[in-house]
Amino acid sequence: MTKLLEKAVAAARDLPDDVQDEIARIMLNLAGEDGPVIELSSTQEGSFAESLAQARRGEFASEEDVSSVWARHGL
Repeated sequence: MTKLLEKAVAAARDLPDDVQDEIARIMLNLAGEDGPVIELSSTQEGSFAESLAQARRGEFASEEDVSSVWARHGL
């Protein structure tokens, strides 16, 4: 391990757990680790599964729906 990496790890030890986890995910991603970068809750997994099912069925938002969302956010 290089001195710079040792210094970075030492500094990260004093950070909150959630920040340490984010740093760890970034490091693993950069190192080419094959595991999932982000762990999803069961609710999030279910939401993504439903979204994929809707896409397979061809159920997409209309242009009008998308424009309405953009307008609500001033875009």
